Amino acid sequence: MKASVFIAASVDGFIARPNGDLDWLPTDKDVDGGDFGYQAFMDSVDTVVMGRFTYEKVLGFEGDWPFDGKRVVVLSTRSANIPARLAGQVSWMEGPPHRILERLAAEGARHLYIDGGRTIQAFLQARLIHRLIVTRIPVLLGSGIPLFGLLENDVPLRHLRTAAYANGMVQSEYAI
Repeated sequence: MKASVFIAASVDGFIARPNGDLDWLPTDKDVDGGDFGYQAFMDSVDTVVMGRFTYEKVLGFEGDWPFDGKRVVVLSTRSANIPARLAGQVSWMEGPPHRILERLAAEGARHLYIDGGRTIQAFLQARLIHRLIVTRIPVLLGSGIPLFGLLENDVPLRHLRTAAYANGMVQSEYAI
């Protein structure tokens, strides 16, 4: 079982504004149609794991469900509101990251996409993330939801690659 992160962050390390807004992220017209490896990454993933706040944010996006064809697991101590159109594709679980990983592995998951600030932080703290892909967006937010939180111990990273793009984005990939 492998668990990976693919996420955008401001240069000062925030993944959303304090209220969760993502209005600072570039739109498709800002990135010249490039997906920066996202589709290839998603093609390698069979299960998306996210917290309730991230799930509710994604539900509010316009357009199609962005995780169509993938199993989505929402981590929450309360059952998640799952629209009828997503029944059978979205489920919820609760528990510590190790238990979630064990349960998903027993159910046949092989590559997890871990998404959302607190969820990423919890899986990092538990040392369950294997691959980290962070795309830095050229903006300073000053405050917001941080990508990383306090850690009990250092998390050594092995640099795999970094790419700089004409629009100012810088994407780095690490193995953990």
